[in-house]
Amino acid sequence: MDRSIASCALLVVSPLFIVITVVLFFNNKGSAFFVQKRPGKDGAIFHIIKFKTMNDKVCENGILLSDYERLTFIGKAIRKTSLDELPQLINVLKGEMSLIGPRPLLPEYLHLYNEEQKRRHDVKPGITGWAQVNGRNALSWEEKFRFDVEYVDKISPGLDAQIVWITLSKVVRRHGVNVNNYMTMDAFKGNAA
Repeated sequence: MDRSIASCALLVVSPLFIVITVVLFFNNKGSAFFVQKRPGKDGAIFHIIKFKTMNDKVCENGILLSDYERLTFIGKAIRKTSLDELPQLINVLKGEMSLIGPRPLLPEYLHLYNEEQKRRHDVKPGITGWAQVNGRNALSWEEKFRFDVEYVDKISPGLDAQIVWITLSKVVRRHGVNVNNYMTMDAFKGNAA
């Protein structure tokens, strides 16, 4: 079902997909996509694809500038409408992701999870999920993981339909897209003792 819906969605949004790709290609001077390793089901590593909304500017020491400093004007607009997530439909077609599931995080977090948090990898990661519709980046890491595991425990077509409906509603209203001027969350540093 994921692949069928992703195929149809890509066909429907293909004109928009092409326009964004061309605009970002010129805006980013050659790179429209951001590709990064992420852990999927059972922690298997795959390459997530997103539209590239930040440039690669570095400080005099060669270290990347903050997200806020690298987020482009066009990138900000694309993030605000969540269009940066569209290329993940390709990950769904490849079977690496689902439409609904816990968001795939960074591989370096894998060893930091406690046993309960590791359960988020019992299902495929999703483009949207239970944590996203319940607060997204406004949630603490602990709350986010609690929603992820709750989804794993309660997974059903009805819950997926509810998540899709809430996601579409939030995207249309541009509600809860991100905190701190569309910057990413602070890194997960593990659980307190």
